[in-house]
Amino acid sequence: MLPLTVLALFLTLSPASALWPLPRQISKGSTALKLSPSFNIKLSDIKNAPKDLSDAAARTSNYLRNDKLQALVVDRGASSAERVAAAKSLKTLSVSLVSSSKTVRSISEEAIAPLESRVEGYTLIIPADGSDATLRANSTLGLFRGLTTFEQLWYEWDGSSYSLEAPFNIVDSPAYPYRGFMLDTARNYFPVADIKRTLDAMSWVKINTLHWHVVDSQSFPLQVPGFLELSQKGAYNARSVYTASDVKGIVDYAAARGIDVVAEIDTPGHTSAISKSFPEHIACPEASPWTQFANDPSLITSCTEPPAGQLRLANPATVNFTASLLTSAASLFRSSYFGTGGDEINLNCYTQDNQTQSELTAQGKTLDEALDAFTQVSHKALKAVGKTAVVWEEMLLVHPVTLANDTLVMVWISSDNVAAVVQKGFQVIHAASDYFYLDCGHGGWVGQNPLGNSWCDPFKTWQKAYSFDPLANLTTDQHHLVQGGQHLLWTEQSGPANLDSIVWPRAATSAEVFWSGSGGDIGAALPRLHDIAYRFNQRGVKAIALQPEWCALRPGACDLNA
Repeated sequence: MLPLTVLALFLTLSPASALWPLPRQISKGSTALKLSPSFNIKLSDIKNAPKDLSDAAARTSNYLRNDKLQALVVDRGASSAERVAAAKSLKTLSVSLVSSSKTVRSISEEAIAPLESRVEGYTLIIPADGSDATLRANSTLGLFRGLTTFEQLWYEWDGSSYSLEAPFNIVDSPAYPYRGFMLDTARNYFPVADIKRTLDAMSWVKINTLHWHVVDSQSFPLQVPGFLELSQKGAYNARSVYTASDVKGIVDYAAARGIDVVAEIDTPGHTSAISKSFPEHIACPEASPWTQFANDPSLITSCTEPPAGQLRLANPATVNFTASLLTSAASLFRSSYFGTGGDEINLNCYTQDNQTQSELTAQGKTLDEALDAFTQVSHKALKAVGKTAVVWEEMLLVHPVTLANDTLVMVWISSDNVAAVVQKGFQVIHAASDYFYLDCGHGGWVGQNPLGNSWCDPFKTWQKAYSFDPLANLTTDQHHLVQGGQHLLWTEQSGPANLDSIVWPRAATSAEVFWSGSGGDIGAALPRLHDIAYRFNQRGVKAIALQPEWCALRPGACDLNA
């Protein structure tokens, strides 16, 4: 892995340095080059090119015509006008596959492949003399990644799209196969259009996985075949649902943009909404008090946040119900992976549920033994339909259960827990609340608590996420178990109105950490992150400002030591 600190030696704070994520290897020159008015992208020697590849090329052409992003320098590029006017013109980007396979797979097919078989590397060469640029890869997914890089190289001045740093030679591939973003659509509902816009933005920074936390205690907006009562009675209203057609549209839209959609139905906790349609399967539904103040042992704790309710994990009918629900929901998604949760199981809920206590006694099981059996049934059912389970770290570290060796474990409680998960031999996805939670620092959301702060304060800045080391505290022979990581948006205080602003550009930082590798220089990264935020806004994604524009136009001028 070539660290960003080494790559930074190749780069300056000039416009072409705005690539995000930073390519693993790049060299560039100092010659001006512009795009010809007749510039075209040619799919060379790709017989029967998949439609999603042709569509991706068309989108790139559209962005090149319409981004109209001026360089983030004080004069916005005016001082380069003469160089641009005299520059050679690039007429063609020639895109070709170098795979020996006779079968050309679509971007969509390659995007949903298991992590170990995803191929995303590419080589991009742009001469300075106007001769054809070439983009080569041995997968259509790699070609798509190369197209997103090509889009970021150009700025606009007086009707011309230009770069000042040709020639370019880029050889690029990701450091980790999983680069994700998690969206919770249960606390608050997000229309399909918002999700698709987010998928577009994810693709622009090479994020390749949408972890869709689609349902939770508060609402059940997913229409699951054979279980339509869940959304009919558990969604906020009839409009706040995702139909099978909606899901297919989202999954297909994502795949065409190189993104796998990994859905999650959290079990056995976070399931109160199921009580509206299947009350027999839920313990302590909407029990009161819900609040959790663990320092007061006299207080009955029902859940971490309202409403309370958990699946009766020791009940055979509930076990079968859950397995059927998960496999039916999994049928809506093309991914090889499906999340079953396993976090924040509340023991007091089960202690207070007479039925669960009776069933545990009759079976001669402890709660953890019942959880183990419950989980094994669910996971075997998913495996039977071709899905690999994804769980939260409690399934190993708090309530140890029997997991298949290929189970993906997401670590959220603390980044310090990664070493313990890896020590047990499991593949890990970084999702640490101390680095990657986007909802922290906005104050407490529960009522009658005027002095309360969010539990994961402080606000997790982009700098904090960018400083993350995915391999910290691991031995060399454990590195292969780290599959990547993601930013996460839990939505107690988020909805369509602030989706763009709370996510972007912060979520782009983990995209670079898990594409380019750790060790990047924050000072050198800031001008590039400014640039991607401005480009997002040009494309209709309302990323927030990171600094006053005065600072954005003067890299380094607003540093503490400037």
